[in-house]
Amino acid sequence: MYGLSGEDLEIQQRARGFADDLIPFEEEAELAGGELPAGVAAKHAARARELGLYAANMPAGLGGGGASTLQQVLIQEQMGRVTNALGWVAATPPSWLPGVATPDQLERYVRPAIRGELEECYAITEEGAGSDVDAIAATARRVKGDGEAGGPDYLLTGVKWHVTSFNTAGFAFFQAKLDGGPRHGEHAMFLVDLPSPGVRVVRTPVYTHTISHHHPIVEFTDVRVPAANLVGAEGDGMAFAYAWFRFERLMVAARCLGAAERLVTEMTAFAQQRRAGGRPISGYGLVAGMLADSMTELFAARSLGYETARGIDRGIDPKVAHAQCSMAKLYCSEMAGRVADRAVQVFGGRGYMRENVAERFYRELRVERIWEGTSEVQRAIIAGQMARRGPGALA
Repeated sequence: MYGLSGEDLEIQQRARGFADDLIPFEEEAELAGGELPAGVAAKHAARARELGLYAANMPAGLGGGGASTLQQVLIQEQMGRVTNALGWVAATPPSWLPGVATPDQLERYVRPAIRGELEECYAITEEGAGSDVDAIAATARRVKGDGEAGGPDYLLTGVKWHVTSFNTAGFAFFQAKLDGGPRHGEHAMFLVDLPSPGVRVVRTPVYTHTISHHHPIVEFTDVRVPAANLVGAEGDGMAFAYAWFRFERLMVAARCLGAAERLVTEMTAFAQQRRAGGRPISGYGLVAGMLADSMTELFAARSLGYETARGIDRGIDPKVAHAQCSMAKLYCSEMAGRVADRAVQVFGGRGYMRENVAERFYRELRVERIWEGTSEVQRAIIAGQMARRGPGALA
């Protein structure tokens, strides 16, 4: 099914077995605010590296897994079957960075990230600039350097919201607009070591989901970074943001596929054994309809996600890929939300208990329609590409 090769199937099964090993820890994590004992979490991370599931998206020449886009989707789909973000231990460092990183950046950031020694976070979103990245107010001002190299430095200033995984990160990608100089007002991206003087957590909001990765509001005040920490060139920042969005949107879609598969499996099994009126509830038309609709939508969504990945592996136009990744995120995230709602209904009162997988996914999947670009933004991207290129270019 889905035309997977032997290598694809082997990677899929490896990831599935790892996810199965994580599932028994879900309730413990849920009741502990998403946290697991440090030793347990470290063991899971080490196992992910042993299995080649960590940094599978990174180039093999740098020590990464060198997996195809389709194989990356297969891995993240299985990680999506696990609640409380326990599957995030199969991390995906920034695969777009090696192509633009300097040799110094490769040694200081990329290779350690691939080895699991450093984690990253993205400081892009702001209070008044979410999916519209161009609306950010953060600034980067070039000043005279104070290091031995004698080159320029940059002072970074801005308040960033929803900085996912800040509490575990060793460095941040900071998106800003240039303040002064020939490229005034254009975007630039910087690598910021954490901790650094001038970086402070304003507050850490409590979110609907229960995971160990925090999403704080972080203030950057005249944070000095050397020119060596500029990613690419001045003015390149938006291109890197788009590359990140393409990747993340497809991986969000993949994890939603895994969540939906888990829910379909769990609610089908429950509906077959739960009896009402002397027979299994799966035999009642209204329940059967929810099961059938969920399975049908999962099949359609999986086909879309896999084909989008294959297109990227074939080297399609990045702008077409951008729209197709938006299509995948849009459909898969909304599909998973519908499946989660049905699952809660099928489980009835049990589906409202935090110990139930449907309850956890019902909460966790809601954000998939928001982060990395809302569903409304995805629709705007898709429609824009349809207008410029014609529907045939996208499907």
